Amino acid sequence: MNGHITMHITIRGRVQGVGYRAWTTQAARRLGLAGWVRNRENGDVEAMAHGPAASVESLVAACKKGPTFARVDDVQSESVPTPANIAEDFQQLPTI
Repeated sequence: MNGHITMHITIRGRVQGVGYRAWTTQAARRLGLAGWVRNRENGDVEAMAHGPAASVESLVAACKKGPTFARVDDVQSESVPTPANIAEDFQQLPTI
């Protein structure tokens, strides 16, 4: 898909138990992105976002602030190859 990118995003801080996954899902859907978000057992939130480069970059920027009750200490993002099985919409997945 021309002009589309996929980013793997890791968010650290007080990002679990504050609605971060639901907030990320809503933000990604508003931007028309595909992918997923989930909690990690280590306390991080992890996401994979795919879509137009500007929209993916907007999501990464938004993740640096997060929802009202979150405290974001660090956001790391890296461009990755698009998985063959990436969802066509944006999904909230179970914790791993």
